[in-house]
Amino acid sequence: MDYLRQHIMIDFQGDDLTATKVRELLAGDDSRDAKQILNKLVADKSINDLLLVLADCLLEPVQAALTDDVMREQLRMYSES
Repeated sequence: MDYLRQHIMIDFQGDDLTATKVRELLAGDDSRDAKQILNKLVADKSINDLLLVLADCLLEPVQAALTDDVMREQLRMYSES
């Protein structure tokens, strides 16, 4: 289980998240962070880097949440389906 936890890959359904969708999600947010994200999206002309950053941010919390008990239960449910 430790091997699975250490080698987990986080993937997003990239077709569903577009630069336009990100702009919609940030609409009305006048914070400095939102403006920086929008500026970066315009400069990059892609959301690929944004998705990589989000995946990197999620990796440790997901690994920590996947305790042996949680993984055993998920594997049990998988094997029964």
